[in-house]
Amino acid sequence: MLRQISLGTLALWVGSILTLGGLAAYFADYATLNLAGFFYGIPVALIGLALKTAELKPVPFSQPTTPEVLAIRERQSTATQTQILQDVTRYRYGQEAHLDEALSFLGLSPTAKERPVLESLREEVTDKGEYTLVMEFDSPLISFDRWQEKREKMEKFFGPDVRVELKQPEEGYVEVALISTVNG
Repeated sequence: MLRQISLGTLALWVGSILTLGGLAAYFADYATLNLAGFFYGIPVALIGLALKTAELKPVPFSQPTTPEVLAIRERQSTATQTQILQDVTRYRYGQEAHLDEALSFLGLSPTAKERPVLESLREEVTDKGEYTLVMEFDSPLISFDRWQEKREKMEKFFGPDVRVELKQPEEGYVEVALISTVNG
């Protein structure tokens, strides 16, 4: 739950309330409350503004995860799949994009302008009953052929116990499916 709350927004609200309380205390001639309101409110509001400027919003799910998939996730998901799911579905601070370091390592992000953007996720089960985490990227400047060249490197990077499948549902979009090979 806390992962879904923007710390920048929270700090901005708390700082603003404290500052307004300090301002009200100033006009009501309550020196102690006035000092506390300004002394704590303004810095907290400024911290909130700083966090908001460095904020990276969570990646949404493109479709809801069914209870069946959740049960299979509990049994079969790898540590890497779990970590990716936790990292991209929470607010992040100080990063330019989700998975930016992984994409750079894999050679899929030569520049910030060319970097694919993780648009959404979904969880599903293959016909063989394998848990699958599908990452949906907007990738207009990196060709699908380039993604396919990096598939083996992705398996090593996201492994062990992960098979990677790539799909291009439409031009400029790539789906990276991390399929668990753990028998659960």
